[in-house]
Amino acid sequence: MRLTSSVWVCGLYVMVACTSQEEAPAVEVTSGALLFEGARLIVGDESAAVENSAFLIQDGRFTAVGSMGEVPLPEGGSRVDLTGKTVMPALVDLHAHPGYLDVVGMSDGPENYTRGNLIDHLKRAAYYGVGVTLSLGLDREGLEYALSGEIVSGASRLFTVGSGIAMPNGGPGAQARRDSAYGVTTEEEARAAVRELAAKGPEMVKIWVDGRGGTVDKLTPELYRAVIDESHAHGLRVIAHINELEDTKELLRSGIDGFAHGVQAAAIDDELMGLMADRPEVFVLANLPDNGVSSEADLAYIAETFPEARMDSLRVTASLPEPNENFEIQASNIGRMYAAGVTIGFSTDGNGEGWYAHEELADMVAAGMTPAEAIMAATSTSAAILGLDEVGSVVQGKSADFIVLNGNPLNDISNTWRISSVYLRGEEVDRESLVLR
Repeated sequence: MRLTSSVWVCGLYVMVACTSQEEAPAVEVTSGALLFEGARLIVGDESAAVENSAFLIQDGRFTAVGSMGEVPLPEGGSRVDLTGKTVMPALVDLHAHPGYLDVVGMSDGPENYTRGNLIDHLKRAAYYGVGVTLSLGLDREGLEYALSGEIVSGASRLFTVGSGIAMPNGGPGAQARRDSAYGVTTEEEARAAVRELAAKGPEMVKIWVDGRGGTVDKLTPELYRAVIDESHAHGLRVIAHINELEDTKELLRSGIDGFAHGVQAAAIDDELMGLMADRPEVFVLANLPDNGVSSEADLAYIAETFPEARMDSLRVTASLPEPNENFEIQASNIGRMYAAGVTIGFSTDGNGEGWYAHEELADMVAAGMTPAEAIMAATSTSAAILGLDEVGSVVQGKSADFIVLNGNPLNDISNTWRISSVYLRGEEVDRESLVLR
């Protein structure tokens, strides 16, 4: 399928945020505090799930996390009974392309790329439990930079790499979007594009090194080396869209920092794995190809927010025979990398519909991860890749971004679909506002 680290200093939260989870927290008297009790808690890191958990949120943050009976309710606060539920951190999607698709009208193109449509897509992401969205290379007119500085109620938080860099007409897969990328043909043009990007403050620099089956020119080694060198001089990492095995190897030799997905065209080999071992800081976004909607139950959840015409097309896709060869190659490659210790992040390559996140989790499990490993990759690992300290796990002091589920995804990853509620920054997301039927 379908990344300036923030440091939270112990100040106003000194009574709680600086207390270790092993200690009994000293909780201030604060009205409006919410104490959630009784859920199975998936923290989002390597720690085991906490049965019959309790966690307190105040002013949009987790201020205490533990077991029932360990976390006192502040005066004026309220209890929320989550008995029988499972809680996990909100997801961090490191590869999305919001803004171009009119989800309800089913049109796709630059004419839809507006602030309003970007916000609609971020709200749809929040509906499905995505708390952070990284737009990976299709910005127009600086709209994403402006929006990335805002906190929109009920919406996933947006980060952006701005516009990517490719050969002329060699960027995004959809022809109508390719003019969103910088088209470069010389090393100086490549460096100038990086300098212009750096002045805008992107999270990293995106490049396309893919001939798309011979239909476009791919960014040459001379050009992408210039991009990597100039980006590093400005303190920016470079993430590459790739397809071929040999391109991936040469990018690693050239200092690339990450890949927007695994190798697509062929099985990876020992030489590539050796190059990866020499560059342990390099990350790979799983971004597995569509392996089909898992079940009729999943279709029912998607149908809550999509027009019937879109559902008809999804039902056709769901009826196709599986697995597909492209999925098998990429899943095997990601599974091998993960087993070797490569940092694997979470991404959907989604166009704003939101639900891809849950298919991607299922596909990561199909690639060989356990449900707990896939959830960690989609939360704390991806937050770390993006350099975000305040999200990605249910830990004292972090932003209260979490999903309440009606089932246990550690037993069956498809239970991430079974969302009871979503909270971002301590506020419940108004999911009902997107329900069509």
